[in-house]
Amino acid sequence: MSEVRSNVGQIALVGLFVMALTTAQLTASKLLAIPLPTFIGELPFVGAAILMPGAALAYAFTFFASDCYSELYGRRAAQVMVNVGFAMNFILLGLVWSTIAAPAANPEFAGMFTKVLSSGTNIIAGSLAAYLVSQNWDVIVFHSIREMTDGAFLWLRNIASTATSQAFDTVIFVGVAFYIAPKVFGIGQALPQNVLIGLIAGQYLLKLLIAVVDTPFVYGTVAPLGDGTEASDDGWVSD
Repeated sequence: MSEVRSNVGQIALVGLFVMALTTAQLTASKLLAIPLPTFIGELPFVGAAILMPGAALAYAFTFFASDCYSELYGRRAAQVMVNVGFAMNFILLGLVWSTIAAPAANPEFAGMFTKVLSSGTNIIAGSLAAYLVSQNWDVIVFHSIREMTDGAFLWLRNIASTATSQAFDTVIFVGVAFYIAPKVFGIGQALPQNVLIGLIAGQYLLKLLIAVVDTPFVYGTVAPLGDGTEASDDGWVSD
């Protein structure tokens, strides 16, 4: 891998990871209802529409970025990126609440601002708990499969690592953000059990679909940046 391409790829993937992570935190409080096609009808626990937090699509990009980064730069580099991203969540939380606490020129707008952004505290609490488990699990499973297959079957480790880590992520995130955190922090209302189950099922179905659909894009990202080299736990080494 040329040094220029390596640097560009590394910066681009870290940038995508951080951008998707931040966007997910800011959009998750909006619940989406995506209608299912008429030929599918209704699904158990889901109904005729898939309910999911607005962050579902943005957060899926973090797994795409981390899988590409794992393949290109090694397990240790990927875990560093994931855990630095975890720390950045605390900075995001501090910036949001310092902005809420600052004096406002327009009190009426400030009230709406607070109502919208304060709900992000529940989201970030859920994200922190889910993120720490799921992202590290994603990297571990990705590289475990890589070692067992001697670097073959990129599609398998991309789908398997994302599918399993997203299961952890979805259950922990929805449970904490939409049930536990509202009860503990007193911000917003805890959702009823049937809605929580629908959120978990709907969000996981979408993430599973994205894990399959993004596989060609993982190949398309890794191929030009890999340049025939192979990543070790410490980074790239030549074949």
